[in-house]
Amino acid sequence: MTQNDDILLRPAMLFAFLKALPLITLAITFLLLAWWLSPYFIVFSLVVCGFAWYGLLYIRSFQYLITHEYILLTQGIFFKRIDQVELFRVKDYIITQSFILQICKLMYLTLKSTDAENATIRFQGISESNIVETIRTRVLEARKNNNIYELN
Repeated sequence: MTQNDDILLRPAMLFAFLKALPLITLAITFLLLAWWLSPYFIVFSLVVCGFAWYGLLYIRSFQYLITHEYILLTQGIFFKRIDQVELFRVKDYIITQSFILQICKLMYLTLKSTDAENATIRFQGISESNIVETIRTRVLEARKNNNIYELN
């Protein structure tokens, strides 16, 4: 296995911005209130901007690495969490797209697995692609390499 065979996915910047947009709107509202009513609303605006910035950075910290043997999930800014799921444990694939995600050509990919710790793996805000076919092919290869057969 070479490094070029690995797939690294991250949430799109547009997705992170859309998730932070309600807080950004609230911060702008507090700035307008500071202009019209009282300058103390600037403090609220700065606090909300801080939360929005943290949320944006947190979503951008997600990394999904898909190799031929496992999926590595990394998240966190101050405290990192790294989960590893063997590919042969993946059972089902679900793609969901809201109307806004369809417009932005983004998607959520949910993988159902038999792993006790990570029964559901969710790739949030990734670009539309044929990643499901790639993962499916790698899951079948991993099952074949590990002599794992599914009985119904």
